[in-house]
Amino acid sequence: MAKKSYGKQNYFICAKNVDNSFYFFLGMTYAEALQYLYSQTPDFQKVGKLAYKPGLGNTLLLDEHFGHPHRRFASVHVAGTNGKGSTSHMLAAVLQSAGYKVGLYTSPHLNDFRERIKVNGIEIPEQRVVDFVEQHRAAVERIRPSFFELTMMMAFDFFAQEKVEAAIVEVGLGGRLDSTNVITPALSIITNIGLDHTDLLGDTPEKIAREKAGIIKPGVPVVVGEYQPEVAHVLEQKAAGCGAPLTFASRQYSCRDAARYKLDLHGSYQQRNLCTALAAIECLRQRSVFSLSQKNIEDGLRTAAAATGLRGRWQQLCGAPKIICDTAHNPHGLQQTMAQLAREEYGRLHIVFGMVAGKDIDSAAALLPRSALYYFTQASVPRAMPADAVAGTCRTAGLQGEAYPTVAQAMLAAVKNAAANDCIYVGGSTFVVADALEAYANLQTCT
Repeated sequence: MAKKSYGKQNYFICAKNVDNSFYFFLGMTYAEALQYLYSQTPDFQKVGKLAYKPGLGNTLLLDEHFGHPHRRFASVHVAGTNGKGSTSHMLAAVLQSAGYKVGLYTSPHLNDFRERIKVNGIEIPEQRVVDFVEQHRAAVERIRPSFFELTMMMAFDFFAQEKVEAAIVEVGLGGRLDSTNVITPALSIITNIGLDHTDLLGDTPEKIAREKAGIIKPGVPVVVGEYQPEVAHVLEQKAAGCGAPLTFASRQYSCRDAARYKLDLHGSYQQRNLCTALAAIECLRQRSVFSLSQKNIEDGLRTAAAATGLRGRWQQLCGAPKIICDTAHNPHGLQQTMAQLAREEYGRLHIVFGMVAGKDIDSAAALLPRSALYYFTQASVPRAMPADAVAGTCRTAGLQGEAYPTVAQAMLAAVKNAAANDCIYVGGSTFVVADALEAYANLQTCT
């Protein structure tokens, strides 16, 4: 293969035919590579359960095709209904602080696909995405993986090529049948159990706990963030059956313990995630998986968001009016963010709110403050619940406001209506937050 000319434009690639004659073909751009990924491998985050392929069949075929790249680095596997993204970023930051080369695989992304795959906080280069798609199209079209299965394998392949020493791997959906469950980690983490994706994982906490407990492996220690009496027995039984040492972080660490650490992730709910991360770090230290000093821990946590590029978790965009966005998208998560919001000081509260289809909007609406002025909206993904449908359900629950067809329009209306000492909260969906971050760049009225 002759030299390529890279960049954001199309480029020509020179290659040999079998008879040693040369031919040229037009290479993909990054945008074209993404279009191929989305068109050939349906994305659950965009289209929902139609893209869901439970089981590890495709993953095992991909894993064989790529030569089992996940076996070339140590990993930590993180599942749970809420907090798994924040916990994953905290752990990655601490390991980075200790000098390790760390891969981080999370989902979904907010504004750029490459946010899913990072090494030491730096996103996978665009050209590596292009190369991956071009080099493995034949395998993709033979195996027909889902978007998540393929992007996970892209991450593992990239991590192996970059020779990472550790990878923090966030579960996409559930655990037992999630494609990430192909790995055998040094540590498994389950942050908590809440009702979410009930159409796929089960309609009771116990059923969902069984799915998430599926990441527990024989002899591999497991840290569970929150002790929840209604599901603890499910996790304990699974761990005992696997001979996996089990720790409940909330029984080992308290909010007082967590408060000793400075954290650049805001929101009081992060204290629970911090306790989970601390228990995980202690487990890794005790088993000598990684060498982590107290200073490494303190430095990593103090710069967790900055070092890993985490956004959208109680992120304040500006101060006058105060705009806060958060990706909490189910009743379990919204309960925590609404409690945090109630502690904020402001003149009047404005809420830009939307959800995706399949979420329990009735329970979510019951948690939202009645005194706020609402801007009901929908994100720019096919799964988004129509703004009028969101408005209808929320108005039935006693919430007052207007519907807006885009998040950008809802944001603009909220900013125009808000006084300098007001607060605008943006949430209900990861995708609403993603659109809001893009829209915010065009707003010039905040300080």
